[in-house]
Amino acid sequence: MAFNSVQYAVLLVVVFGLYRLLRRREQNLLLLVASYVFYGFWDWRFLSLLWISTLVDFAVGKRIGSSKDPLVRKRLLQVSMAVNLGILGFFKYFGFFADSARELLETLGIQADFVTLHIVLPVGISFYTFQTMSYTIDVYRRELEPTDNLLSFAVFVAFFPQLVAGPIERAKRLLPQFLADRPKLTGADLSSGLLLIFIGLFKKVVIADALAPFVQETFETAGTAGWMQLLVAVYAFSLQIYGDFSGYSSIARGSARLFGFDLMVNFNQPYLSRNITQFWRTWHISLSTWLRDYLYIPLGGSRKGAVATQRNLMVTMLLGGLWHGAAWTFVVWGGLHGLYLVIHRRFRGRSERSETDPPRWADVPAVLLTFHLVALSWVFFRADSFAQAWDVLTGIATARHADGIPYGGLVLVVPAGLAVLFVDLVQRRTRRHEGLLQLPAFAQGLVYGAFFMAIVLFSGQEVVPFLYFQF
Repeated sequence: MAFNSVQYAVLLVVVFGLYRLLRRREQNLLLLVASYVFYGFWDWRFLSLLWISTLVDFAVGKRIGSSKDPLVRKRLLQVSMAVNLGILGFFKYFGFFADSARELLETLGIQADFVTLHIVLPVGISFYTFQTMSYTIDVYRRELEPTDNLLSFAVFVAFFPQLVAGPIERAKRLLPQFLADRPKLTGADLSSGLLLIFIGLFKKVVIADALAPFVQETFETAGTAGWMQLLVAVYAFSLQIYGDFSGYSSIARGSARLFGFDLMVNFNQPYLSRNITQFWRTWHISLSTWLRDYLYIPLGGSRKGAVATQRNLMVTMLLGGLWHGAAWTFVVWGGLHGLYLVIHRRFRGRSERSETDPPRWADVPAVLLTFHLVALSWVFFRADSFAQAWDVLTGIATARHADGIPYGGLVLVVPAGLAVLFVDLVQRRTRRHEGLLQLPAFAQGLVYGAFFMAIVLFSGQEVVPFLYFQF
């Protein structure tokens, strides 16, 4: 059983109430205990995996930092990679590869009798394993000095606001914040932190959770649903996953700011992107930059010619798709984005405006094209199987008979889309995620009042778990 939003809020308030009364070491200890309570509330047994990753990478980092022998350093890095990827591979991918091997052998006419293990996926395992691995890799590359402070390192790994769904922080950015004294909480920090939490709750409760039942029902009946309902459901899921994941990231950043920490921006208005490259510079930024720095560039990046660059893009995105889930539908999702990136790199212009520049009317066609390419890929991300994805796509492509306009879906999707567009445009034009603070006081009051009423009205419905908890 995972924390729900009310329980998270209680934990946040209790910890915050004690936090400012303590010194740095005691603050870190309080955060560590709170983080373990937060994670252990779901299943206390999997705390052992968190401890293994923490202790192994802390010890390996120290040994790598003190060794001058290149071979020893490399072997130590391999230990860290083996432990982290071994845990991740067993709990997340054992069943996937076993089932895939069995199906392949049976296709070849070979009967395979595999032992079936019902392995529970530990929540957030993909996030914290990538976070701890980046520490040892950076120490190995001599881009970061290893720490001798086990408490600070343990909090860096387990920090509860971003433990189970990111952002995937780098040690060279976040770890020094745990090693230093906390800055005094200012009024600006408090207001911006609360605003980020407020925006995150609005995106999650009012947008994502409101759309979830319609998306669920439509995908479950994808074989019979009319094309208009399927199309609206694709738009609905595009908004649902954005509201869900960017909402969580916003809550994490706002919570961390209350404790004096600055987490990285994980979303930067991705649906305003003018091309797929810009989309990946603004969507799940902590993962895309992790894949770039620790996979794409080591493979050769764009340094070895066009063919090698295209291969590296495809490999990176295919593995990025598999990171999201142990299913071939996720691999196809990653492959589509790899193909998009390859095509864009082949035909892009020599100069492009920054992805953070305010959009212009002339950008609308490019933004719409990019959004629809992303929405197409979301079909595979959301579908439970290839058959279900095929039903959705063929239903739309063949204009399968529809029993009228799906007003119920449109009533949800249109306001949700307008709300996302409003928040994103304000943030893009002000170049701040707390851009609402720059509105006149009267306008702020109207926006906050509307947000608050919407959260209250929609909070009574069934609680939908964060989508990225499963990754």
